[in-house]
Amino acid sequence: MHLHATRTVFGEGNADARLMLVGEQPGDQEDRKGKPFVGPAGHLLDRALKEAGLDPADAYVTNAVKHFKFTRTEPRKRRIHRAPTLREMTACSPWLERELALVEPELIVVLGATAGKALLGSSFRVGQVRGTVMEEEIHGHRERLVPTVHPSSVLRAEDRDTAYQGFLADLKVAARALG
Repeated sequence: MHLHATRTVFGEGNADARLMLVGEQPGDQEDRKGKPFVGPAGHLLDRALKEAGLDPADAYVTNAVKHFKFTRTEPRKRRIHRAPTLREMTACSPWLERELALVEPELIVVLGATAGKALLGSSFRVGQVRGTVMEEEIHGHRERLVPTVHPSSVLRAEDRDTAYQGFLADLKVAARALG
Protein backbone atom coordinates (compact mmCIF):
# COMPACT_ATOMS: atom_id res chain seq x y z
CA MET A 1 0.00 0.00 0.00
CA HIS A 2 0.93 3.67 0.03
CA LEU A 3 2.13 3.56 3.65
CA HIS A 4 5.74 2.75 2.74
CA ALA A 5 6.01 5.08 -0.25
CA THR A 6 8.05 8.23 0.25
CA ARG A 7 5.41 10.55 -1.17
CA THR A 8 2.42 10.87 -3.46
CA VAL A 9 3.49 11.51 -7.05
CA PHE A 10 0.97 13.51 -9.02
CA GLY A 11 1.11 14.22 -12.74
CA GLU A 12 2.82 17.22 -14.23
CA GLY A 13 3.37 18.99 -17.50
CA ASN A 14 1.57 21.35 -19.78
CA ALA A 15 -1.92 22.01 -18.35
CA ASP A 16 -3.11 22.82 -21.90
CA ALA A 17 -1.54 19.70 -23.38
CA ARG A 18 -3.15 18.07 -26.37
CA LEU A 19 -1.45 14.82 -25.32
CA MET A 20 -1.69 13.08 -21.95
CA LEU A 21 0.43 10.03 -21.14
CA VAL A 22 -0.92 7.75 -18.41
CA GLY A 23 1.39 5.17 -16.87
CA GLU A 24 0.99 2.60 -14.16
CA GLN A 25 2.54 3.96 -10.96
CA PRO A 26 5.67 5.83 -9.90
CA GLY A 27 8.87 3.83 -9.77
CA ASP A 28 11.68 4.02 -7.24
CA GLN A 29 13.26 7.21 -8.62
CA GLU A 30 9.87 8.88 -9.16
CA ASP A 31 8.95 8.12 -5.54
CA ARG A 32 12.21 9.58 -4.27
CA LYS A 33 12.05 12.71 -6.47
CA GLY A 34 8.29 13.29 -6.37
CA LYS A 35 7.99 13.60 -10.16
CA PRO A 36 6.54 11.20 -12.74
CA PHE A 37 8.70 9.50 -15.39
CA VAL A 38 12.13 10.69 -14.22
CA GLY A 39 13.75 7.25 -14.06
CA PRO A 40 15.04 5.00 -16.84
CA ALA A 41 11.55 4.34 -18.26
CA GLY A 42 10.92 8.09 -18.37
CA HIS A 43 14.15 8.72 -20.25
CA LEU A 44 13.24 6.04 -22.77
CA LEU A 45 9.74 7.55 -23.09
CA ASP A 46 11.17 11.03 -23.79
CA ARG A 47 13.53 9.63 -26.42
CA ALA A 48 10.73 7.71 -28.16
CA LEU A 49 8.34 10.68 -28.05
CA LYS A 50 10.92 12.90 -29.73
CA GLU A 51 11.69 10.24 -32.31
CA ALA A 52 7.95 9.89 -33.02
CA GLY A 53 7.65 13.65 -33.59
CA LEU A 54 6.00 14.47 -30.25
CA ASP A 55 7.47 17.09 -27.92
CA PRO A 56 7.61 15.79 -24.32
CA ALA A 57 7.47 19.40 -23.08
CA ASP A 58 4.03 19.78 -24.68
CA ALA A 59 2.59 16.70 -22.94
CA TYR A 60 1.09 16.02 -19.54
CA VAL A 61 2.39 12.87 -17.82
CA THR A 62 0.77 11.05 -14.94
CA ASN A 63 0.11 7.61 -13.50
CA ALA A 64 -3.05 5.71 -12.69
CA VAL A 65 -1.75 5.01 -9.17
CA LYS A 66 -0.05 7.86 -7.33
CA HIS A 67 2.28 5.94 -5.01
CA PHE A 68 5.13 3.46 -5.41
CA LYS A 69 4.30 -0.08 -4.31
CA PHE A 70 7.37 -2.24 -3.74
CA THR A 71 9.11 -5.07 -1.95
CA ARG A 72 12.71 -4.99 -0.80
CA THR A 73 15.50 -7.34 -1.86
CA GLU A 74 17.67 -8.89 0.81
CA PRO A 75 19.22 -7.38 2.79
CA ARG A 76 16.91 -4.40 2.19
CA LYS A 77 19.05 -2.95 -0.60
CA ARG A 78 16.72 -2.38 -3.57
CA ARG A 79 13.05 -1.49 -3.77
CA ILE A 80 11.42 -3.70 -6.43
CA HIS A 81 8.16 -2.69 -8.11
CA ARG A 82 4.98 -4.62 -7.30
CA ALA A 83 1.86 -4.33 -9.43
CA PRO A 84 -0.91 -2.23 -7.89
CA THR A 85 -4.18 -3.88 -6.94
CA LEU A 86 -7.64 -3.01 -8.20
CA ARG A 87 -8.27 -1.44 -4.79
CA GLU A 88 -5.27 0.86 -5.21
CA MET A 89 -6.31 1.81 -8.75
CA THR A 90 -9.83 2.57 -7.50
CA ALA A 91 -8.53 4.61 -4.56
CA CYS A 92 -6.45 6.78 -6.93
CA SER A 93 -9.10 7.13 -9.66
CA PRO A 94 -10.51 10.47 -8.39
CA TRP A 95 -7.09 12.09 -8.91
CA LEU A 96 -6.73 10.67 -12.42
CA GLU A 97 -10.29 11.72 -13.23
CA ARG A 98 -9.55 15.26 -12.05
CA GLU A 99 -6.34 15.43 -14.10
CA LEU A 100 -8.29 14.37 -17.21
CA ALA A 101 -10.94 17.01 -16.51
CA LEU A 102 -8.37 19.79 -15.97
CA VAL A 103 -6.14 19.03 -18.95
CA GLU A 104 -8.87 17.92 -21.40
CA PRO A 105 -6.36 16.26 -23.75
CA GLU A 106 -7.18 15.54 -27.36
CA LEU A 107 -5.44 12.18 -27.06
CA ILE A 108 -4.42 9.88 -24.21
CA VAL A 109 -1.54 7.45 -24.63
CA VAL A 110 -2.22 4.53 -22.32
CA LEU A 111 1.11 3.13 -21.15
CA GLY A 112 0.62 -0.49 -20.16
CA ALA A 113 -2.00 -2.83 -18.80
CA THR A 114 -2.48 -1.21 -15.39
CA ALA A 115 -3.18 2.21 -16.91
CA GLY A 116 -5.54 0.56 -19.39
CA LYS A 117 -7.42 -1.26 -16.66
CA ALA A 118 -7.65 1.91 -14.56
CA LEU A 119 -9.13 3.83 -17.51
CA LEU A 120 -11.07 1.16 -19.40
CA GLY A 121 -11.85 -1.63 -16.93
CA SER A 122 -10.52 -5.01 -15.91
CA SER A 123 -11.09 -6.64 -19.31
CA PHE A 124 -8.49 -4.36 -20.97
CA ARG A 125 -5.63 -6.24 -22.67
CA VAL A 126 -2.88 -4.04 -24.10
CA GLY A 127 -1.72 -6.73 -26.54
CA GLN A 128 -5.11 -6.83 -28.24
CA VAL A 129 -5.39 -3.09 -28.96
CA ARG A 130 -1.92 -1.56 -28.84
CA GLY A 131 -1.09 0.92 -31.58
CA THR A 132 -4.72 1.61 -32.48
CA VAL A 133 -6.75 4.77 -32.03
CA MET A 134 -9.74 4.04 -29.83
CA GLU A 135 -12.70 6.16 -28.75
CA GLU A 136 -14.08 5.27 -25.34
CA GLU A 137 -16.27 6.71 -22.62
CA ILE A 138 -14.11 7.53 -19.59
CA HIS A 139 -15.53 9.21 -16.50
CA GLY A 140 -18.47 10.57 -18.49
CA HIS A 141 -16.40 12.00 -21.35
CA ARG A 142 -15.66 10.64 -24.81
CA GLU A 143 -11.87 10.23 -25.09
CA ARG A 144 -9.49 9.22 -27.87
CA LEU A 145 -6.77 6.84 -26.77
CA VAL A 146 -3.77 5.00 -28.17
CA PRO A 147 -2.77 2.06 -25.96
CA THR A 148 0.80 0.80 -25.94
CA VAL A 149 3.18 -1.00 -23.63
CA HIS A 150 4.77 0.71 -20.67
CA PRO A 151 8.32 1.89 -21.45
CA SER A 152 9.64 -0.18 -18.53
CA SER A 153 8.60 -3.32 -20.44
CA VAL A 154 10.94 -2.25 -23.25
CA LEU A 155 13.78 -2.02 -20.73
CA ARG A 156 12.98 -5.53 -19.45
CA ALA A 157 12.60 -7.10 -22.93
CA GLU A 158 15.04 -9.75 -24.05
CA ASP A 159 15.17 -8.09 -27.50
CA ARG A 160 15.12 -4.42 -26.54
CA ASP A 161 15.56 -3.14 -30.08
CA THR A 162 12.49 -4.96 -31.38
CA ALA A 163 10.48 -3.94 -28.30
CA TYR A 164 11.58 -0.32 -28.74
CA GLN A 165 10.64 -0.30 -32.43
CA GLY A 166 7.15 -1.59 -31.57
CA PHE A 167 6.78 1.05 -28.86
CA LEU A 168 7.97 3.74 -31.26
CA ALA A 169 5.51 2.58 -33.95
CA ASP A 170 2.66 2.94 -31.42
CA LEU A 171 3.78 6.47 -30.53
CA LYS A 172 3.90 7.36 -34.23
CA VAL A 173 0.23 6.31 -34.42
CA ALA A 174 -0.41 8.80 -31.59
CA ALA A 175 1.52 11.52 -33.43
CA ARG A 176 -0.56 10.96 -36.61
CA ALA A 177 -3.77 11.00 -34.56
CA LEU A 178 -2.87 14.43 -33.21
CA GLY A 179 -2.14 15.66 -36.74
